[in-house]
Amino acid sequence: MPANSSYDAIIIGAGVIGACAAFELAKKGWKTLSIDKLPESGYGSTSGPCAIIRTYYSALESCAVAYEGWHYWKDWETYIGVDDEQGLIKYHNTGCLVIKTGHNHNLSKVCEMMDRIGCPYEDVATADISLRMPDANTHQFEPAKRPEDAGFGEPTGQSKDGAVFFPNSGYVNDPKLSAHNAQRGAEHHGAEFLFNTAVTEILRDGNRVTGVALSNGDKISARVVINVAGPHSARINAMAGVDEGMKIKTRALRHEVAHVPTPEGFNFEKDGVVYSDSDIHTYCRPEIGNHILIGSEDPECDRKEWVDDPDHFDDRFSEQWNVLVMRMAQRLPGLRIPSNTRGVVALYDVTDDWMPIYNRSDLDGFYMAVGTSGNQFKNVPVAGKMITALIEAYEAGHDHDRDPVQYHLDHLNLDISLGAFSINREINQDSSFSVIG
Repeated sequence: MPANSSYDAIIIGAGVIGACAAFELAKKGWKTLSIDKLPESGYGSTSGPCAIIRTYYSALESCAVAYEGWHYWKDWETYIGVDDEQGLIKYHNTGCLVIKTGHNHNLSKVCEMMDRIGCPYEDVATADISLRMPDANTHQFEPAKRPEDAGFGEPTGQSKDGAVFFPNSGYVNDPKLSAHNAQRGAEHHGAEFLFNTAVTEILRDGNRVTGVALSNGDKISARVVINVAGPHSARINAMAGVDEGMKIKTRALRHEVAHVPTPEGFNFEKDGVVYSDSDIHTYCRPEIGNHILIGSEDPECDRKEWVDDPDHFDDRFSEQWNVLVMRMAQRLPGLRIPSNTRGVVALYDVTDDWMPIYNRSDLDGFYMAVGTSGNQFKNVPVAGKMITALIEAYEAGHDHDRDPVQYHLDHLNLDISLGAFSINREINQDSSFSVIG
């Protein structure tokens, strides 16, 4: 049970972004209560990602936030500032290799943005790709196909035009633990958490939120309510009656990630990198036990499985598991395809342009950090700070919708407009409309 019946802010969702929002608000002196229907922090969609930390995106603001976020991940112990009885996560700075393709404009736009934010990168010649990806077949295979399509696995062109290596990239060993770490950091500053309890109603007085009603019958008051419910975000927005006023909306998308052994003769766990390849529309990263995690970059030939009810979806592996592994085997001919399927089936929370929403709704006091799962793990520490900055600006009377809040990224010494993450933005046509999640 919560210790009080009234709080400054109620946070719906205790995934890693919700926990970091509580952490940042609590550090500012806000009395917060985080509510989650699941039994622990990070138990939902936070448990499912590949927890990849990369610094490049298709939009400048996203690149800047990602590079700022990397500075916190590499020094996570200092950021959290307290011990956790479960231990602290470990960040592995492997670097990230990205293949140049027409789909990503041979990374020219990305490298221009890296120059603008001061983020390092290295050009990699085609002949050197195999130094980071063992015995890589560097032929062109696009457009992406499915194994049943004619010509699958057959090159469609000569060697790719090389790649770009981003040294300040890697992955986190345990995404769920990262949420628990943030919870412990938040609690150190007075934040409270309530689990195994669902929000059943958003309470309001006129056009102002006043709190929430809970599945256990309690009513908790607060002048601010924040929707950080991941794949359930659309349901919470509908519960609050704010969905019709959103220009950019969210919905849940089912995704699979395969877990397979590394090709023989290469220790990918020790020497491998995060890898992104929009020629075969597949990504991967090292995993413990000298394995590889393999995911999809959502090519047009793959059917998207949108989920209306995030509490009920098929969490079994499908033929897509084999598609992922076989696509990666085009690039890595030595990749073995085991008979037993291992990996993750989970949900993303996706916006219309695959960029997140950090904004207030048209209900005063009701905020959201949504459309984040699958693409914002790398930005988690900064996301908590940004939503805190937005809330404090709005609650002090600033009209962010007319005059977007400028947020200062301390490590980059750079200001960005948080209007890039507004619910009222136009769809960002520079988006890749996919994630490396």
